[in-house]
Amino acid sequence: MPLALWALAVCAFCIGTTEFVVAGVLPGVAEEFGVSVSTAGYIATVYAAGVFVGAPITTVLGTRVERKRMLAALMVLFVVGNLVTALAPSFGAVLAGRVIASFTHGAFFGIGAVVAAGMVAPTRRAAALAFMFTGLTVANVVGVPVGTLLGQALSWRATFTVIALLGVVGLVGVLALVKRGERPEGARIRPELATLADPQVLLAMGMTVLGFGGVFVSVTYLAPMLVEVAGFSESAVTWVLVLFGLGMVAGNSVGGRIADRAPMPLLMGALVALSATLLVFTWGAHSQIASAVLVFLVGAFGFATVPPLQMRVMDKAAHAPTLASAVNIGFFNLGNALGAWLGGAAIAGGLGLTAPNWVGALLPLGALVLALAATALDRRAGAAAPPAPAPAVAAGD
Repeated sequence: MPLALWALAVCAFCIGTTEFVVAGVLPGVAEEFGVSVSTAGYIATVYAAGVFVGAPITTVLGTRVERKRMLAALMVLFVVGNLVTALAPSFGAVLAGRVIASFTHGAFFGIGAVVAAGMVAPTRRAAALAFMFTGLTVANVVGVPVGTLLGQALSWRATFTVIALLGVVGLVGVLALVKRGERPEGARIRPELATLADPQVLLAMGMTVLGFGGVFVSVTYLAPMLVEVAGFSESAVTWVLVLFGLGMVAGNSVGGRIADRAPMPLLMGALVALSATLLVFTWGAHSQIASAVLVFLVGAFGFATVPPLQMRVMDKAAHAPTLASAVNIGFFNLGNALGAWLGGAAIAGGLGLTAPNWVGALLPLGALVLALAATALDRRAGAAAPPAPAPAVAAGD
């Protein structure tokens, strides 16, 4: 992979760490500002909302900016947001810093996906996307545990300060390694907006919400499930979550390799496997060994869907992919929010701590229905296309 992809992966690592490390620093934030842990949890909520809202806004504002410059500007915004969080004098300022940082997320991954795909041969585009997203998955294996330990040893402020410094490293990498390109095809906003009305693009985004939402119905409530149902100690939960991160890395890597050859079969197979794994987890949660294995598999099958989903959105919006790519990243976060809400509603409704697993199993099946509908549209479009002209035959042949 080109060195420039490493720069994008480092930036993805930074963004992933600042998104997911919140769970490990919540108690420290709550204690310092004298708010409840549930109130402190708004630092995760406003970030997810900022990603969903900010992705199209930031991308549209940058449609006339060359992509390398836009990526660099987004990393500057990321560094500023994390420094505001680290130096915040009040809880409101912490929330403001999180919103600023969140506006980097969707646009960076959306534009970065287009840039990454353009760095390699057409037959390796999904692999290039997966390589960039590896930074996001590795963040869950390395960045989140280390950030949590740093917050416990020093302060949650130290965690966000280090993340900001890593963001500077990513910024330098983008400036030094990513090549400047021509002004993007999205210099006019109207073609970008038009792609969002394409039925195939809408179907792909629907798959993103439902497929990824199924993962986070369960994962959001893993900690209480592992402690109260499986019998893990609270200290062991961190290491089980590392297994989830390792599953993400494995699924993203394998998915990236297969997606270049058979994207839709991979997507549908991963959705079926994810649904089955979550369903089994409903009963497997009572066993520590089964829980550990199933947590890994949820991460693996969940993130195996990421390369084919992102590639499909970009392919179906090929004439103006930047905004569609960024909006689809926002839809991943919408899936996170939807999943967290559904899991919480199931628990609050008295269905038990394992209920998020079987509730989550239903969402990938909904995504599978959309995938089948998208495949049917592909076939119909192929059947309606005029046949290729027959090659000319020379006299005497």
